[in-house]
Amino acid sequence: MVGLTPADKKALITRNLQETLGDDKLTKILAERDLKIYWGTATTGKPHVAYFVPMSKIADFLKAGCEVTILFADLHAYLDNMKAPWSLLELRTQYYEQVIKAMLSSIGVPLEKLKFVKGSDYQLSKEYTLDVYKLSSVVTQHDAKKAGAEVVKQVEYPLLSGLLYPGLQALDEEYLKVDAQFGGVDQRKIFTFSEKYLPQLGYEKRIHFMNPMVPGLAGGKMSSSEEDSKIDLLDSPANVKKKLKKAFCEPGNIADNGLLSFVKHVLFSLFKEGEGFEVNRGAEHGGDVTFLKYADLEKYYADDKLHPGDLKATVEKYINRLLDPIRKAFESPELQKLSAAAYPPPAKVKAGAAPAAGADEDAPYRLDIRVGKVVEVGRHPDADTLYVLKIDLAEEQPRTIISGLVKFVTQEELDQRLVAVLCNLKPSKMRGILSEGMVLCTSNADHTVVEPIVVPTSAAPGSRLAFEGFSGTPDEQLNPKKKVWEKLSVDFKTNGDGLAVWKDNFLLTPEGEKLSSKLANCSIK
Repeated sequence: MVGLTPADKKALITRNLQETLGDDKLTKILAERDLKIYWGTATTGKPHVAYFVPMSKIADFLKAGCEVTILFADLHAYLDNMKAPWSLLELRTQYYEQVIKAMLSSIGVPLEKLKFVKGSDYQLSKEYTLDVYKLSSVVTQHDAKKAGAEVVKQVEYPLLSGLLYPGLQALDEEYLKVDAQFGGVDQRKIFTFSEKYLPQLGYEKRIHFMNPMVPGLAGGKMSSSEEDSKIDLLDSPANVKKKLKKAFCEPGNIADNGLLSFVKHVLFSLFKEGEGFEVNRGAEHGGDVTFLKYADLEKYYADDKLHPGDLKATVEKYINRLLDPIRKAFESPELQKLSAAAYPPPAKVKAGAAPAAGADEDAPYRLDIRVGKVVEVGRHPDADTLYVLKIDLAEEQPRTIISGLVKFVTQEELDQRLVAVLCNLKPSKMRGILSEGMVLCTSNADHTVVEPIVVPTSAAPGSRLAFEGFSGTPDEQLNPKKKVWEKLSVDFKTNGDGLAVWKDNFLLTPEGEKLSSKLANCSIK
């Protein structure tokens, strides 16, 4: 940018960042030429208002004369425990491109100064693939898992794909030919992984810029998967008001305040010279006041001079100003159709069939879990470790289900007990006897303690159990070739209180009662 000194550019590039790795290198490059930076986003859940934080930082980079590349990391979205099903990758990448361009236009960023790249356009090349193999020959499993700990979904039995994720992100720096990578501070372990391993392949170590993590509306990290923690970019003004009304905003609390963080990292970085954060309120509450510096607003709030309701109302005004152009852009039939196709509602899946194109392959409503009552317990004639159970599921006759609980639960403890049964597995013979389901149990890590999930005594046999926040019709039968149960069971466990959850969503009876176990933080299978 004409008129800016290298020091001016560095100040713009680094303002509001939590950390920079490679400060000396940054100074050296800026003394010679403009910086080349990339920011990547995995195309998983719908982008929300917190995405304005990196967008406003990208505006800073452009003001500083940087060459900026935005990477739509479609393969990363799939590798991270299949957060984006393969069938939806292309649609979600298109959605991300449209919505992020609309966001950038909303804050006045000229799109012609940006380069947009899709990961799969170069990550499937012969050269890149060979480098992935080279990297896998020097990276330890420990380092790969540690690098992705804050970004890749952590599960008890991680898939190999999640271990590849940090290596691909490191290689992106070389293949995008940049000097620096920008991301949230949650990426720090991946960044240090890159600094360690890229030189081992003969590639240069890059600079890394890290934004602080913005608290969600409920406190904690703002997340696409937690509906109440974020405002969707296409939320109506009424929904924005509703979510902000419920937002955590304790009087005088500036430490974990998502609204103040948004004001600091988005609004103040976008205000033009002489523009400030304008609070409108009645004379009886102190009258209108404008803050030209964020520090003044923060102190004013910390001193209890600004009511949380006034802060919420003002943030609501500014958020709607940012969202209005995006809402307008997505009024077009083409973009509405794209949005519906990229994030389809749950759909019924028939027995043995694959989900329809665009259906959510990673939703727990597909599991047909019902309350059953054990009405008969016998030992398997050909297997010492197996019980043959007759379980009443309010069907014409009890189902026969084979269970490996002999070492862990007595026949007397099982008889007449209520259990949770996965009913839509494909029936299979176990040592000659057909089993028509599976009794769901918790197990400790070394499999020395196993027990059936505890079902509330008020639950009726045959009643269907559902996960909080998910609705839909279960598959008539889970297709074993698609490994639906294997994929979903990764996130099915007990939480710290011993309550059955899938990704923190409680398993509930029709009356809203929770299922439990004496084993906390254990898998359910």
